[in-house]
Amino acid sequence: MRLYPEKLASHLQQGLLPVYLVSGDETLLVQECCDLIRQRAREQGCNEREIIDADVAGFNWQDILHSAASMSLFAERKLVELRLASGKPGAQGSTALCEYLDISSDEDVLLIVSGKIDKQSTSSKWYRALDKAGATIQIWPVDAKNLPRWLQQRVRSAGMSIDDDALQLLCDRVEGNLLAAVQEVEKLKLLAADLHITTQTVIDAVSDNARYNVFEMTDNALRGDAGTSLRMLHGLRAEGSEPPAVLWALAREIRTLYQAQQECDNGRSPQQALSALRVWQNRIPVMQAALARHDTASLSLLLEQASQVDGSIKGFAGGRPWDNLERLVTRLSGT
Repeated sequence: MRLYPEKLASHLQQGLLPVYLVSGDETLLVQECCDLIRQRAREQGCNEREIIDADVAGFNWQDILHSAASMSLFAERKLVELRLASGKPGAQGSTALCEYLDISSDEDVLLIVSGKIDKQSTSSKWYRALDKAGATIQIWPVDAKNLPRWLQQRVRSAGMSIDDDALQLLCDRVEGNLLAAVQEVEKLKLLAADLHITTQTVIDAVSDNARYNVFEMTDNALRGDAGTSLRMLHGLRAEGSEPPAVLWALAREIRTLYQAQQECDNGRSPQQALSALRVWQNRIPVMQAALARHDTASLSLLLEQASQVDGSIKGFAGGRPWDNLERLVTRLSGT
């Protein structure tokens, strides 16, 4: 059966199907749907979770069949989570998935987390078998036209109301970044008087994402534009941003680059490595630019440097946090 993301929570309250396929490129929304399924599975006794990544080197589709045939040692039920970043299992994968449905226990739950699945694949044998046995949930990107409606639903879910002008201003400020949008809604929940958001509330509470956004600063560093990224870092400091928030954004990308580089060292292409790590498709070029300038050794040094920045923030390492962040941004830029 086909399920819409906004109907998933109410569906799960009625019961738990043996198979769920969640696909799409909007990482935040895919993650939220998967979290709902994981939570419901735990509530229904799936205390063991087995993760199978179909995109890692050396993966064999027999692994999922072995999982179906094996009994859980620690729980009566288990959640088997198959990660399929490409959205295409291929001939072997298609056969294995159909066989899994035939031999798996009715007690276990299979959660497939996939990248975008094209229209042709939705007519394939494996997709139709999954759709018949359980539920398929396709996540579509939230474009500029639908962002106001999506944001308004988020505001209402948070127990607040918002003026039309304030809603449009919020959309303009977050610039389609859903993660930033969710963070801003949470911030507004703490600051809005009587849980009502006005234009002035947004002006007072939301940082200027278009000019000194921490994600933009990080992307400029990934592109190798040290000058712009340092100017934006100084702007973030002047606006009163906290060093831990800036470090979090930088460290997250450095860890992803390090993991991707390790996969590249094992023979995968940068595109394959980044896709397997669930990097958004529109961000792959900027990550590839950083990989072109760095190798495993330099990225390992960046991780060490990020750890030193964290230590200076917490007071047990030398140097001033903002000075250390400057050095981290400069080295990430490749300068």
